[in-house]
Amino acid sequence: MTLNVGQRVRLAADLRLAGSVTPAGEPSEETGAFAGSLALAAGVEGTVEHVDEHHRQQSHEVREYLRLKSLRDDFGHQMPSASRKQLDEQVEALEEQWVAYQQRMLRVTVRVRLDNGFVLDGVPEEAFASA
Repeated sequence: MTLNVGQRVRLAADLRLAGSVTPAGEPSEETGAFAGSLALAAGVEGTVEHVDEHHRQQSHEVREYLRLKSLRDDFGHQMPSASRKQLDEQVEALEEQWVAYQQRMLRVTVRVRLDNGFVLDGVPEEAFASA
């Protein structure tokens, strides 16, 4: 599901937030002197305020797959059959890593202002469902 700014959403599962607490006016580098936790029940509704898309870094295997596939696509028809076969095998050997990368290539996080006044920021979009 792709979330959009202004969209009404609800928590898809119970959440428990725990850790150090820093007053809003202090720089985030300063560690809070307080510790706490907060539980939010599934079904709490709110509005999406911001959507961030994060592209994951490519591994060496993914970069190599792209390089070899590009080489094959551009020059494969001109290669001797033995070289083309070897290149096909190399591409095929790296295809699993490429498929895995594509499945998790884009990570989307959101900032949601809940109706109870709480703001959840940097939360994966999978934590929410359409309201």
